[in-house]
Amino acid sequence: MKNYAKTNIGNEGRVELHEKLALTGAEVSVNQLPAGTGVPFVHAHKCNEEIYGILSGKGKAVIDGEEIALAAGDWLKVAPAAKRQFSASEDCGITFICVQVKENSLGGFTADDAVVY
Repeated sequence: MKNYAKTNIGNEGRVELHEKLALTGAEVSVNQLPAGTGVPFVHAHKCNEEIYGILSGKGKAVIDGEEIALAAGDWLKVAPAAKRQFSASEDCGITFICVQVKENSLGGFTADDAVVY
């Protein structure tokens, strides 16, 4: 068994990588919304925080009723209980990554979790 997995997502509108890469510690999705469209529902989570990275375009997030402008290069962390909804701007689509992880689960990172050979 290999110690890695690789996939190519092409140009799909939404891809959840936990299925394609057999992820076990996080969910990562890649999302594309065309201009003038949005996620058709408001949602929150029980245990998982979400980290959004805007790769291209622009749009907005509405979090607990507050509107937040988003543009390429922006990163946003949203607590589990926050009610959220995302949309692209009227004149430009938006592409973003969403990383979903259990809140307060980070046990080590970077050098703390590395083994140097």
